[in-house]
Amino acid sequence: MARVALVVLDSVGVGGAPDAAAFGDAGADTLGHIAEACAVGRGDRDGLRAGPLSLPNLDRLGLGAAAKLATGRAPPGLSGDAPAACFGAGVESSRGKDTPSGHWELAGAPVDFDWGYFPQTAPCFPPELVAALCAECGLPGILGDRHASGTEIMAALGAAHVETGSPICYTSVDSVFQIAAHEEAFGLARLYAVCEAARRLVDPLNIGRVIARPFTGPPGAFRRTANRRDYAIPPHLPTLCDRARDAGREVIGVGKIGDIFAHRGVSETRKGPDDAALVERLVAALAEGPERAKDGALIFVNLVEFDSLYGHRRDAPGYAAALERFDAALPRIEAALGPGDLLILTADHGNDPTWAGTDHTREMVPILCAGPGLAPRALGRRRFADVGETAAAALGLARGEHGESFL
Repeated sequence: MARVALVVLDSVGVGGAPDAAAFGDAGADTLGHIAEACAVGRGDRDGLRAGPLSLPNLDRLGLGAAAKLATGRAPPGLSGDAPAACFGAGVESSRGKDTPSGHWELAGAPVDFDWGYFPQTAPCFPPELVAALCAECGLPGILGDRHASGTEIMAALGAAHVETGSPICYTSVDSVFQIAAHEEAFGLARLYAVCEAARRLVDPLNIGRVIARPFTGPPGAFRRTANRRDYAIPPHLPTLCDRARDAGREVIGVGKIGDIFAHRGVSETRKGPDDAALVERLVAALAEGPERAKDGALIFVNLVEFDSLYGHRRDAPGYAAALERFDAALPRIEAALGPGDLLILTADHGNDPTWAGTDHTREMVPILCAGPGLAPRALGRRRFADVGETAAAALGLARGEHGESFL
């Protein structure tokens, strides 16, 4: 029985969505602008990478062709010619350009409601929310209380946090309440407990995620750890994960997939310290060996570092290098596919590192499908939900409420 590996290259958008202007993102193009920067030397960094963007394996599967379908042009260094796999461009309908909206719609549950957001003021959190959190968790107060980049606010307030014991709380244009704390000085278990309390307290505000952002190290050298944890609202509709699990299938969430879906419908979570480790977990799930996924399994993967380390930090050279690292690993993923297996590569939104601000960008995303014996063809522009329905069809699941299989 076929297995499906659905891999989300977090934030790898291929050009502004039809409604990008409504989000202030008309002209955003994550892949295109990275490629353009590399073509003129702005993607170079000593010891990291240099020269034009080089993605021969992704291009072979149709990344350049998908970008051309979205924008009318292939990014520099990529071909818009007919590739060796099925390719298309995904268009999101959900109200939002954040992680849950994109992933849920990819899994067949479009978000047809408005998330709650915190205003771009300082302070930004309701005083009653802060007071309730401090009272319930025995906190002396909070630091931050504003929109901010996580790495920047950690560097600015980390020392005060260690000294006072007040966690750093901040948000963004996404529907999030983020809490950063030092693993040793504050305690990882205590941070998780505070986030669990915050999750309950922000439920009436319809906030999509509470995110634990642990860090370690001395002042001046703080660094985030791999112990991030997301506390998300459960999806409002049955998802591909639910449908596969209800049918008795193995559903393996690699990376933060379990967190994104509030651990609903995910039978096993496999994590790692970075995307390179997650790619290894994906290969191990596909190849013969003790970690091999069962026949009929869904392997749902999120590779977050494109977004978290490079998009939000507006680091075009770092983003380019990350794309090239994944491209180099792609042949090993393909080689691990068994007869009938389907590999789907896509994204959940954009995060153009050349764009203003530090937030996601509303973009179309690539849809690349490959597998043994799969004939290449153009898929056109498709709905996000079509990705989930295609995976469901390949797994032999009953048809869902949203989306249409394109294979």
